[in-house]
Amino acid sequence: MTAPQYSTISFLSDYGYQDEFVGVVKSVIHSINQGTKVVDITHGIKPHDVRAGSLALARASQYILPGIVLAIVDPGVGSGRRAIAVEINHGEAIFIGPDNGLLAPAIAMVGEVTRAVELNNQEFHLPSLSATFAGRDIFAPVAAHLCNGTELSDFGTAISLPSLHPGLLPVSSREGDVVLAEILWKDHFGNLQLNISEDDISDFGEHMLMRVGENVRGIRRTKTFEGIPESEIGLIVDSTGLLALTMFGRSVAEELRLDEGQQVQIENGAIQESTTTTITLKKKS
Repeated sequence: MTAPQYSTISFLSDYGYQDEFVGVVKSVIHSINQGTKVVDITHGIKPHDVRAGSLALARASQYILPGIVLAIVDPGVGSGRRAIAVEINHGEAIFIGPDNGLLAPAIAMVGEVTRAVELNNQEFHLPSLSATFAGRDIFAPVAAHLCNGTELSDFGTAISLPSLHPGLLPVSSREGDVVLAEILWKDHFGNLQLNISEDDISDFGEHMLMRVGENVRGIRRTKTFEGIPESEIGLIVDSTGLLALTMFGRSVAEELRLDEGQQVQIENGAIQESTTTTITLKKKS
């Protein structure tokens, strides 16, 4: 059976643009296959932040063009961690990257893993005296050779699928009228995506409470940014279908001094100002 040929490589990394790393990886790809189109998903992942990279890749996964997905956030480069290629849906796509959980959430969203190999056939690697730039020396040439039609099994040893490193993403919890959530993502505008959806609070009212430690703020459910009154905090369904804390024209992350990984408690109820300066919580019956 002839191996499928791919024309697009979708590329995500934590390389940034200050150094030459992104350009070098692209140049290696084009030196092997000049006709390949490389689509940059992002190179702004925080350095070594596998969790953030896996979330960004998962958010983008359903919109990525069919073909090769090259994802590199690799704090364990040069160590014993495996370099892998994972086939999805019998060749519809192939994900390439380190076996450190980076690929797992996105793969779970797009289809069934049908094969996986460890990229240990040095015939398809660039010769190098260093073990610190696998993106250039292993992942980029493998991606380009796949686009040339090289069979996946030629790149190395078959991997048992259950042995692939799982993604570790936080799970929300609920007890009564209280949901304990975590901030997954702070976007460029300062919106804070939570690991909950509308289904998790479908029986909550329009007005809710958000507690972070001893601090309590009122929030309101809204469908648009413009629906949030000035200085108030909205809870909106974001572009990926999860709920996000936001403000109209302002950064809610700066307003609340919150960041990725912090826990927030969402409660069904409203803030009631008492005759003193103390804010009390009023739960809905």
